[in-house]
Amino acid sequence: MLKKKFDIKMLDFILEKMIETVGTSKDEIFRIGEQCRKDYESLADELQDVKRMVIEVIDDGDKLETQSRFARKRLSEVSMHFKDYTEAEVRDAYEKAHQLQMELTMKRQMEKQLRDRRDDIERRLHGLTETIDRAEHLVSQISVVMNYLMSDLKQVGEVLEDAKQKQEFGLRIIEAQEEERKRVSREIHDGPAQMMANVMMRSDLIERVFREHGEQAGMGEIKNLKKMVRNALYEVRRIIYDLRPMALDDLGLVPTLKKYLQTIEEYHSDTKISFVNMGNEKRLPAKFEVALFRLVQESVQNAIKHAEAHEIKVKLEMTRNSISVVVKDDGKGFDMNKDKPESFGILGMKERVELLQGQLSIDSKIGRGTIVIIQVPLES
Repeated sequence: MLKKKFDIKMLDFILEKMIETVGTSKDEIFRIGEQCRKDYESLADELQDVKRMVIEVIDDGDKLETQSRFARKRLSEVSMHFKDYTEAEVRDAYEKAHQLQMELTMKRQMEKQLRDRRDDIERRLHGLTETIDRAEHLVSQISVVMNYLMSDLKQVGEVLEDAKQKQEFGLRIIEAQEEERKRVSREIHDGPAQMMANVMMRSDLIERVFREHGEQAGMGEIKNLKKMVRNALYEVRRIIYDLRPMALDDLGLVPTLKKYLQTIEEYHSDTKISFVNMGNEKRLPAKFEVALFRLVQESVQNAIKHAEAHEIKVKLEMTRNSISVVVKDDGKGFDMNKDKPESFGILGMKERVELLQGQLSIDSKIGRGTIVIIQVPLES
């Protein structure tokens, strides 16, 4: 194997940049922790207000229910002795019973919305508590890393001459990138997704439509609003899933791929995506699961965005010593002999496979689709 002598001065320069970057990341994590604490205090105050509103709405609802029960009883008496009452009295009894029932329905709906909001805030507070604890833990860990970078790692030049150490170094860079994806995913989840969920709380404003245009128009507006919010939430959660699927850490590669491909197929209704697993659904080391998921993700996204494929087939085969992945599409394909502007994605795929000591082959012809084959040996 060919080995290359590293320039120590250049390596020192790189390490200085790394220390600077790590220090900046430490400050950023600290700021995130502080922001989470502020958000926690704000949400805690909001939770108290919501709990108070829940109690008030329940009390108002109970009063309305009592009034509605008497109104229905009055309407029943009027109906049974219809001839003993004037038309105005009958109409007044009916309208009063109907109005109280509508107010009670709206009050119960508002109670449900407030309860959901209360539960959502409590979940977010729990999540913020975990984020604050993780931020403090990460700041402590980064401090240790910085001490290591400024001392022992200064002598890493000779170690990096070994190709194997170079490979492990590259894998750690990818792992750091994946950690950054996790952070961004959490921020989006606690930001835009929650903001869109709050829009649901404003549906009580449609009460005005009920008063001015009637129940049918109001219910129609509510359905349209909920449909819009659901679509927005779906889009945000799709972005989160693309950044870092949480299921990858909990369930492993195969279940996560199934869910991811199913989600992509639902989002791109014109594309049919099938997934076949021919091996056992065993867990792999984290670096393998992350890399293989990203490779499949890149292949599928290329097939949809660039090849405009209508059908994509993904096959995974896991044996004791290796794992193979085949992604085949019926897209427009491309000329293998010509460089393409989007070839940076393919270059990134090759780098990932090489870091795992695997092989990547791509076969494509114009008008005949593309086949991506990935073969990676598993560590014993």
